[in-house]
Amino acid sequence: MRDRALQIASGGALAACGVRLERWLEAERDQLPLWIPVAFGTGIAGWLTLGEPREWLALIALGFGVALAGIALGRGGRAGRALAIVGLCVALGCAAIWWRAQRAAAPVLARPAVVSFSGRVDAVEPLPARAMTRLRIAVDKAAAAGLPPRVRINVADREGAAPVAPGAEVRLRARLMPPAPAAVPGAYDFERVAWFQGIGATGRALGEVEVTRQGRGTGEGLRVALTRHVQSRIEGSAGGVAAALATGDRGAIAEEDAQAMRDAGLAHLLAVSGLHVTAVVGATMLIVLKLLALSPALALRFRLPLVAAAAGAAAAIFYTWLTGAQVPTVRACIAALLVLAALSMGREAVTLRLVAAGALAVMLLWPETIASPSFQLSFAAVTAIVALHEHPRVRALLMRREESVARRGARGALALLLTGLAVELTLMPVALYHFHKAGLYGAIANIAAIPLTTFVVMPLELLALLADAVGAGAPFWWLAERALWLLLWIARTTAAAPGAVKALPTMADGAFALMVAGGLWVALWRTRARWAGMVPLAVGAAWAIATPSPDVIVTGDGRHVAIRSHGGKLLMLRARAGDYVRSVLGETSGIAGEAEALEDAGDARCSPDLCVARTGRGGRSYTIVATRSDYLVPIGELIALCRSADIVVSERRLPRTCTPRWLKLDRPTLRRTGGIALMLDPPRATSVRDPAARHPWRTPERVTPPRRPFQ
Repeated sequence: MRDRALQIASGGALAACGVRLERWLEAERDQLPLWIPVAFGTGIAGWLTLGEPREWLALIALGFGVALAGIALGRGGRAGRALAIVGLCVALGCAAIWWRAQRAAAPVLARPAVVSFSGRVDAVEPLPARAMTRLRIAVDKAAAAGLPPRVRINVADREGAAPVAPGAEVRLRARLMPPAPAAVPGAYDFERVAWFQGIGATGRALGEVEVTRQGRGTGEGLRVALTRHVQSRIEGSAGGVAAALATGDRGAIAEEDAQAMRDAGLAHLLAVSGLHVTAVVGATMLIVLKLLALSPALALRFRLPLVAAAAGAAAAIFYTWLTGAQVPTVRACIAALLVLAALSMGREAVTLRLVAAGALAVMLLWPETIASPSFQLSFAAVTAIVALHEHPRVRALLMRREESVARRGARGALALLLTGLAVELTLMPVALYHFHKAGLYGAIANIAAIPLTTFVVMPLELLALLADAVGAGAPFWWLAERALWLLLWIARTTAAAPGAVKALPTMADGAFALMVAGGLWVALWRTRARWAGMVPLAVGAAWAIATPSPDVIVTGDGRHVAIRSHGGKLLMLRARAGDYVRSVLGETSGIAGEAEALEDAGDARCSPDLCVARTGRGGRSYTIVATRSDYLVPIGELIALCRSADIVVSERRLPRTCTPRWLKLDRPTLRRTGGIALMLDPPRATSVRDPAARHPWRTPERVTPPRRPFQ
């Protein structure tokens, strides 16, 4: 009898929970479609995180199993239907990215080589700030056997050299190498990005690029021509920012200015996205509407707002095509078209459903972009803005009303401040996860930078381009240049302010996932249940903040080693390492400031060939030995050093008799693991590559280049 009573009680409790769930979902019924792209993206993220085909199949099976359970248990209820749709979307997301990865498969270069080859230029990316131009070339297979079908080449800019246009057929000699994986855990993984772009090798040209046939005029050629035209009117980083606003090319912006824009929270102004597409569409609609309204016959016969909306849609599509159809631009274009369609039908335009539709469209076309910071920053910012302004209290506070000009201006400034704060808080986890640093004063900087860019810089640049058609653009270019230097001054001043940048070491994937899940829960629901998302958000944030800096970092090639000193400074094995390596190691460690030479540390002994360093953690002393030259150390000395060391690092193969107490990180080991970050208390290691992972870019079909350069 007691067991029967317990069964009845538990059944009643489950029924009560089911009724409450149905009531809650009924109250949130308008928000349920917003979770479709979230579930689809979860399937994509699951495929990228899991490493083996059997795990991918298990995730797809789990998704379909959840969908079937929802159908079986639903019985017409909203909870069952929601469960079925979520499970189906997870399975489809995993299948979509798997299919896309297999469809993008292309041979990859097996080893570095110097070769001569010919091919057709598919894309041109000018990089004036680095005095080079980047070419993406489709290799002519008939003339270059043993090379991947598509390569990316950096060509040094030389005076007198004719610019290469897209579509041109070229012949060149270059040093090629396979696409590089992430140098250390948490760094940029170009190997994965190159796989989805079909790039099988990268390198630099040796000598001049011979153009055997000029390319035809294309949209890419128009983009390059417009970029060079803008940069010829405005020099330096200001010209680079102007070109970025017009065509999306950021190659002319000096690295220190680009970093200042990132640290000041203004980097979103350089990525052609919603702000720029909105300005283009709005300007087009205003001009078309005002011009057509001058004719009474047209105004009486046609619905001019619809005509203006059609012109705005055409302008959005053209601008997206002109700027290279990057993910933020495509997302903004889709959103603009949906807004224009909603306005034409008399519906509410800017909603979270519009953002969800744009995200789903991008993930269907390019599912791999979900892992890119561009996708995450773009959609996170837009979701935060729309969710904030859809909140009833915020809408009531910021709605237009009859009041003085001063109060209206103050209300507008408050709207910008609240929007900036919401965007900064939303983007901070994404920035810390990908770049390991985030600006803290971006909300304040954006109050001045966004109106300056939207209402001053972009209109002046448009007027200058139009006036150039009759040779009268100089005054507008001068004004635009002054405004752009003001924008850069705002970025530099904000970035240089005390405490402007917060740096953290590489964040755990689990911490980032918790913050994303909590943020989406808060943003997408409307009832009080939304605040339950603060729990995973807070746990993820605490986890990220509590993550300690790694004690030792080793790059994947074994050439560079960084050790965290007791004083919190970064000590580098090779003091003359380039800026990129220093930046990567500093960001991964979460240590701001210039790195110092290991040989200058008091607890390290270095010769031209190797260094022996000692560091203490948890009451124990660790000895680290690292080679730093191509000269061989006498075998007896090397074996003795290995036996006395806890960790040995080398860019070359070490003999089997080299047996340190913990880790031997030589060329064969690092080839399997990639870069490694080590914690000494307690001892543990995090590597770039999981030896069990079977993603296609980890195990591609490789082509072996010829032993001698082609003539």
